[in-house]
Amino acid sequence: MESLARVNQKGKYIVTDILGNPRFVRRLNEIGMVVSVNLTVISTSQGESGMVIYLRGQRLALNHSVAALIVVRQLDEAGTQDYKALSAVAVGAEAIVAKVVGDKRIRKRLLDMGLTKNTVVKINQTAPLGDPLELLLRGYKLSLRKQEADYVLVTEVEQ
Repeated sequence: MESLARVNQKGKYIVTDILGNPRFVRRLNEIGMVVSVNLTVISTSQGESGMVIYLRGQRLALNHSVAALIVVRQLDEAGTQDYKALSAVAVGAEAIVAKVVGDKRIRKRLLDMGLTKNTVVKINQTAPLGDPLELLLRGYKLSLRKQEADYVLVTEVEQ
């Protein structure tokens, strides 16, 4: 993970965190820059100059100070790492959904709940006996049985 301002190659990235005061974060949220959104870097910044990104169907120019507060991860990184079942991720850790496996009915149900590829998921807590898991994703909480979480393959996000 690195700051968007430090990105030195074009490509697809996923936003993992937005730093700054709450007003700044809210303003970025209003234009569509939220955690777990995919963006494409069209031109990188040279020195302190700005950069151009493609976000949700529109091109945006960001100055260096704004880009420095956006933490991203390259999507190609996720393909080089080993996948892990969502049920094996520790409480408090974040992961990016890489793939949903299983029969068609189970996959459809999990995808309908928002567990789609490149979605950032945080394991919020577990029940006292370890099942079910409470997940934070896309701005809401989702409870999922461990058996169902085994069908979701993820890559962990280093913190």
